[in-house]
Order: sequence, then C-alpha cells, then structure tokens
Amino acid sequence: MSTPRVSPQSADRRRLIADTAIDLVAAAGLRGLTHRAVDGAAGLPAGSTSYYFRTRAALIGACYQRLAELDLGDVDGESPPALPPALPIVDRETAATALAGLLYRWLTVGRERQLARFELSLEAARNPALEADFQQAGKGPRARAAGILAALGAERPDESAELLVAWTDGLLYDRLAGALARSRPAPDPAELASVARRMIDAALAHPGQGAGV
Repeated sequence: MSTPRVSPQSADRRRLIADTAIDLVAAAGLRGLTHRAVDGAAGLPAGSTSYYFRTRAALIGACYQRLAELDLGDVDGESPPALPPALPIVDRETAATALAGLLYRWLTVGRERQLARFELSLEAARNPALEADFQQAGKGPRARAAGILAALGAERPDESAELLVAWTDGLLYDRLAGALARSRPAPDPAELASVARRMIDAALAHPGQGAGV
C-alpha cells in the first residue's frame, strides 16, 4: 500500500503550527501550549491546530520533529543568510570551529528554540506516550555526530557521539538555564572555540567502553 502524499499546503501548515508551538513553549513554558493558543498565535482559523494534530501528544511530537529538523539545518548550514554557513568537516580543528559556531548560534539567535527544546524534553520524561517521537527526533543529531567522528577517526563513533551530544546539551543547559546562567557574561566565541576543541579531542580519545548516556 502506498504512503499517502502530503500536499505542499498541508506540509506548510504543519510546519507553521509546529514553529508557533515551539515559540509558545519558549515564551510561556508548556502551560502556554494549547491548540487554541497555537491557532491564535499563528493567525489560523479556530480548530486548525486540532485538525492537523488531534491531541496534545501529537502536537508535542510535531515539535520534536521540527526541532530536530531546525537543529540539523544549522549543522548543515541551512540557516538564514545572516548567519555563517557550516564548514565542511575535514579535520579536528574544522570540526571544533564548526561546533563552536553551533554553540554560539544556539546561545544567541537560537536561544529561545533551545529553551523550548529543554522544556519539551522534560515532558517526554514524564509522559510515556511521547517517548517514541522523542527518541526518533534524537536519532538524527546523534547519527550526524557519529558520521563526523567516524570521518575523524573515532574508534567507536556511535558511542563517542552519545558523549559529544550529552556534553553539548549539558553546556547549553548550563549556559541557558543553569544556576549561574543569568550572571554569566555574553557568549564569547573564543571561549566556546576552546571548549569545543576539548570536547572534540575528548570524544575522539574516548574508546567507547561503557558509554551509555
């Protein structure tokens, strides 16, 4: 049986709804995420969000998928023209430079999206109905990290990628929502470049024994 085709208009409407839902979560947390609120913020007729995503779980699942698409778009250089494109990964220094650029982007112009991602991640930890969508969304960034680390010579790229993703998430959370987040100075590209080099070096040096992040 063939897979039903999604019309361009339907795909655009789903994307608009997911983007609006992410913005609402970033601004007001999950308490601000309702079908009616998304309709209003997106300028859609009442009932539009529930037409495409019947349940709250379905709407949150769409947010997971969209967040993964946007983050991978940043990794691949598919960001707005005002931002620098991603670099082709050819060596450790290039990988570290690219990672530092991503960290800077996600701590500045992408700050709200990352805050929403953390909010939505916690919801998946509480609601088993969201687990499958959440896990599926998380596979893309890990696969991309594993591919880069494999090209750089990692012995066990999948396991090293788990660590690199965990370190990246930990740094982002600490800088955006940690206890000292409000008192920290503005993100510094040079400092992030130094951190990124250490993260890449550690991921490549790690043999993967017992990695289970």
